[in-house]
Amino acid sequence: MNKDYEVVIGLETHAELSTESKIYCDCKNAFGLEVNSQVCPICMGMPGTLPTLNEKVVEYAIMMGHALNCKINRVCKQDRKNYFYPDLPKAYQISQDDVPLCQNGYVDILVNGEERRIGITRIHIEEDAGKLLHSDKFHGSSLVDLNRCGVPLIEIVSEPDIRSSEEAKVYLETLKSILQYLDICDCKMQEGSIRCDVNVSVHKKGTPFGTRTEMKNVNSFSAAVRGIDYEVNRQIEVLENGGEISQETRRWDDVKGESILMRSKEDAHDYRYFPEPDLRTIVVEQEKVDELKALIPELPNAKLLKYVKEFGMAQKDATFIAENAELAYLFDSCMAKGKFSAKSYSTWILGDLVKYLNETGKALSDTNINAENLTALVEKIESNVISNAGGKKVFAVIIEEDKDVDKIIEEQGLAQVSDVSALEKIAEDVLAANEKSVTDYKNGKTNALGYLVGQCMKASKGKANPGMMKEIILKKLG
Repeated sequence: MNKDYEVVIGLETHAELSTESKIYCDCKNAFGLEVNSQVCPICMGMPGTLPTLNEKVVEYAIMMGHALNCKINRVCKQDRKNYFYPDLPKAYQISQDDVPLCQNGYVDILVNGEERRIGITRIHIEEDAGKLLHSDKFHGSSLVDLNRCGVPLIEIVSEPDIRSSEEAKVYLETLKSILQYLDICDCKMQEGSIRCDVNVSVHKKGTPFGTRTEMKNVNSFSAAVRGIDYEVNRQIEVLENGGEISQETRRWDDVKGESILMRSKEDAHDYRYFPEPDLRTIVVEQEKVDELKALIPELPNAKLLKYVKEFGMAQKDATFIAENAELAYLFDSCMAKGKFSAKSYSTWILGDLVKYLNETGKALSDTNINAENLTALVEKIESNVISNAGGKKVFAVIIEEDKDVDKIIEEQGLAQVSDVSALEKIAEDVLAANEKSVTDYKNGKTNALGYLVGQCMKASKGKANPGMMKEIILKKLG
């Protein structure tokens, strides 16, 4: 990548909304059903049929608008976007043109410790098209599955504020986690629940923005990174060789690792937008807008900034917890008690807890871990009642059984020995039995200390307070 050039990226992110039915009819909104089993005259575009807008779609879009700090247009309309494609039986898509439901927002992201604000141009609602099925068994033909026709979408259009593929990836991950927090999209990329079109241009620093290209068929966030990097390098190479960039739509082939020309890029007038005559104006009362805003929880990007700035957490650890609503709720509940540091809790959450969830395939809600018993466990370790090793034994019980931490410590005899006289007796016995290690330590072989402490821990059956044990050994070694 040539450092003389600046990269300008804008993303159009489509998210399928998790409503029970489609956007304009009563057909079931679900993935993976028998081909063409969830269709009706309305979503198949039969002449004479009339659509009816699903109210829940509007509510979900407004919630995302609030989450991205948008202005909500309480009065707006829907429009016909005209284009011909085999999986679009009506030959037009019902979308929104000049007056979207939400506009002029922003989202704050954290990239390598630096806070960046990405503008949101608009969020509008629209219907999805069908899906073309390609297979050798079709003898060179393609079939059309219309189950996806009429699946409700929101399209989130960013301002051209993104300056690298890394920023694009963080932005997309942030949108994904917000959608999941709001519980309005399942974000299963393998099912096409969230996908994006990528707009890329390059220009020499200090000059106007260059001509952009749009890249489609980007099916994962990692593919978006690869696609952006490829397109940036391709455009720079064209310009460096004296060529010009054409406004065009390209298809990203992730297998070949290259973008391929599809067609010249359409402008808005090419779609011949006009108001949808079969649907009434959308009017949302201010009371409903306010009611939906009240449902918005603290969002993952806000949590991330708080964890890093206020709690001093590493961005990687903070991101992992913030993006998982269940883990974040547990962590926040623990921190709200105001007893111990973020590190005291995050060590257990990111270590033993996540390992258990990964190994068992369970969700946090399937376990018995909560803020009360995790805080009780941390308290016993911080106060040296039990060791870290003992803590792991307690954790293994409380994650599967509803048992009191104190009771587990008592039943398993995990309490550390902190009685000085008892520890000194153990130290004296170990030193007497290991004269060679004592001599080695006094001759400068400091690793002998670890061996001696280990022998003391063994003699105490792991119950000795290791910190106190080490201090006593050092004192006796002189």
